[in-house]
Amino acid sequence: MFDLVVKNVRVIRPNRTEIESLDIAVQDGSIAQVAPDIDPALGERVFDGNGLLAFPGVVDAHMHFGIYHPLKEDIVSESRAAASGGVTSGISYMRTGQYYLNKGGPYAEFFPDVLDMSEGRSYVDYGYHVAPMMKQHIDEIPELIERFGVPSYKIFMFYGSHGLHGRSDDQSSFLMTPPGEQYDYAHFEFIMRGARAAMDRFPDKAANISVSLHCETAEIMRAYTRMVEESGELSGLAAYHAARPPHSEGLAITIASYLAHETDCTNINLLHLSSAKAIDAALRMAQVFPHIDFRREVTVSHLLADIDTANGNYGKVNPPIRPREDVEALWQAVLDGDVDWVVSDHACCREEMKLNAEDPDNMWLAKSGFGGTEFLLSGVLSEGSKRGLPLHRIAELISWNPAQRYGLRKKGTIEEGYDADLTLVDPNESFVVRASESESAQEYSPLEGHELTGRVKHVFLRGQQIVDGGNVVGEPSGRYLSRPTG
Repeated sequence: MFDLVVKNVRVIRPNRTEIESLDIAVQDGSIAQVAPDIDPALGERVFDGNGLLAFPGVVDAHMHFGIYHPLKEDIVSESRAAASGGVTSGISYMRTGQYYLNKGGPYAEFFPDVLDMSEGRSYVDYGYHVAPMMKQHIDEIPELIERFGVPSYKIFMFYGSHGLHGRSDDQSSFLMTPPGEQYDYAHFEFIMRGARAAMDRFPDKAANISVSLHCETAEIMRAYTRMVEESGELSGLAAYHAARPPHSEGLAITIASYLAHETDCTNINLLHLSSAKAIDAALRMAQVFPHIDFRREVTVSHLLADIDTANGNYGKVNPPIRPREDVEALWQAVLDGDVDWVVSDHACCREEMKLNAEDPDNMWLAKSGFGGTEFLLSGVLSEGSKRGLPLHRIAELISWNPAQRYGLRKKGTIEEGYDADLTLVDPNESFVVRASESESAQEYSPLEGHELTGRVKHVFLRGQQIVDGGNVVGEPSGRYLSRPTG
């Protein structure tokens, strides 16, 4: 007997071009069989998929649980939003300093609090990337891997002169780093050296030990922000785009790539590339340093919205939403196979915090970031289908590729032995994005009013149904993903 048999679905799998009408049998949370015409009498429960598309559960590998709201509460509402959009695994960034837990110190003391605040509250399986903000954190990398199952680390290249929302001359208190330490290129180098040493120390985990970079150049941003503010010719998202220009991304990518070469840190993830110049720089560096295994990421928001459609100051994010020509360049990179995965960069920032209460039209005073995990699958499916993106490539971009890179060895495909994470989608049902209808605690969306085609109807997490008819059901059952898993 199987615990569950899902009948009559059209199965989408990464690395397979054919769409097959198959049944899926589940036992003990894993896929036990994928085959046509599995006898329904073998299932303790039988679910009729009615010909829906069956995607692997989405792996949203770039999220920010707890960034603007207490983690204990944020992970509940925002994992519900994730589940409603077909996400079954989310990996959230976490760091010491202001925002998140609003404290510094070693990760040996900090990270257990993160795990305690998360346990039993997520509707999807979850993991964490961490950012080494000070020298002690680099020394802790082996412990982060062995004790906590965290093999992926982040660098914020723009924190040299900027906080989350704009210029900042007070980085030590913002980052809560020890006196005399600098968060600069030298620190970034030593993070990469620490990751390289960990690859050598843990050869069985080396493929999943990686460094991810937010690539913007602090010095360029500082100068251009001043120019844009002083000229006063631009406002809103156009001004923010100009203040953080695309060549700032390109330069940061170039610097990061040379540091990876210098340190032999071979697993590098270039996060949320937002512009034609960023894509160009990333591809150039891959040619210059072929021994570095670069992975290139874009977000669904940068693929769907531009400076004229992203709902004004609600669309402020780092790196910025760009003009339409950059959106088209990102899509061309996706279609050419030059993008490895698509994520949400979900950071729920409620309306009362997003805009300045006294001056809501002032973009410079608005907070950076917004949610959107619930639209990741539908957004890529909707717009990608119009552009000829094959369904199996969508499964690779939003499930398989990030799962493989980040050590989720039982996630990302519909095959025997993998976790029974399934997302059933009606590819023909259209809907209009309305923040008021979202499970997220965020009361707005930069995609407000966008029409998407391809609606998530049912979601299974390790064989347990967590979305039924588009509605989240049951209690939180997500597990912590100590990576590499399996």
